[in-house]
Amino acid sequence: MSSSLKNSGVQAGLASALLFGASTPLAKPFASDFNPFLVAGVLYLGSGVGLFTLRAIRGNPRLELPTSNRASLIGAVFFGGVLAPVLMMYGLSSMAASDASLLLNTEAVFTAVIAWFVFKENFDRNIVFGMLVIVAGAAVLSFSGESWRSQLVPTLAILGACLCWGIDNNLTGNVAAADAVSLASIKGLVAGPTNLILAVAVGASMPPARSIVGLLTLGFICYGLSLVLFIVALRQLGTARAGAYFCVAPFFGATLAVALGAPFTWQILVAGCLMALGIWLHLIENHEHEHSHGDFDHAHAHSPDITHRHPH
Repeated sequence: MSSSLKNSGVQAGLASALLFGASTPLAKPFASDFNPFLVAGVLYLGSGVGLFTLRAIRGNPRLELPTSNRASLIGAVFFGGVLAPVLMMYGLSSMAASDASLLLNTEAVFTAVIAWFVFKENFDRNIVFGMLVIVAGAAVLSFSGESWRSQLVPTLAILGACLCWGIDNNLTGNVAAADAVSLASIKGLVAGPTNLILAVAVGASMPPARSIVGLLTLGFICYGLSLVLFIVALRQLGTARAGAYFCVAPFFGATLAVALGAPFTWQILVAGCLMALGIWLHLIENHEHEHSHGDFDHAHAHSPDITHRHPH
């Protein structure tokens, strides 16, 4: 892998992480007040509609995936667009935004483990040690409340969301050579209405117009644009390493949450130190071998996709 290509992938991964990290504290007020299906649905609807508009303005061609890749896209939409955000909003409704933000580090762990053992990506000893330290930090946070029982269910919900996003990341990696904006747009346009239908089915009441506009905007910026950048990082770095750089997201989210008034506890300090050590181990890992895409039939036009400019 050329240094310039790796650097652009790292930049995309870090930018994606910052945008997604901001989503947790910013979505906290909505998650506390409204049904999790409803919040997830509006967030992803904002992502899908915003990216579809962007795609139309840019004049992207219609996405055409070969049959062999369609199952991966369907699975990514289901796990990452339907299950994960509902679990995340449910857990966030009963947990401090700072704690929930740091727990998102486990997404990288699930992403990497699935990439290593299911999709057979190579891995380095520093990456493994880093993941173990991140898990230790998540364990500290799981006992951060007045009663561990009160934190157990929301913690498990957020860990479940991270597992679903880990599956999503690996499935998206299978189709990452396609246009990033189109892929992210499809996920939002399918996942958003699906969750809204589920919200109506369970009797959720609609929030006021101001809240809807806020959620739509948040979904476009923090979910939609973040996903586009993450797909670029997947394409250039591989799934496990893109997930490792994405670990920056929880720290940015936790910092923003504390800045917005969330309580700062000793558990956050200890977990933050452990997770910082884990990320440092990721960043010093020496990735020397050539990265290449798996089997993928390129069925899209290259010229309109500004994110797809690396040599094949």
